[in-house]
Amino acid sequence: MAKTLKITLVKSTIGEKPKTKATVETLGLRKIRQSVERPDTPDVRGLVHRARHLLDVEEI
Repeated sequence: MAKTLKITLVKSTIGEKPKTKATVETLGLRKIRQSVERPDTPDVRGLVHRARHLLDVEEI
């Protein structure tokens, strides 16, 4: 397993359920095309899974 995930917001959260919006915000993403690096843990993987249709994920 990689130690870090690069997560990029590629679609807008407009029209999404509040829980999905909160998940994206918890990851630290606010604007489209913004990227963050997070450790590859089960918690982060779960957050990514919930909003997978809005995100692009790369293993670093």
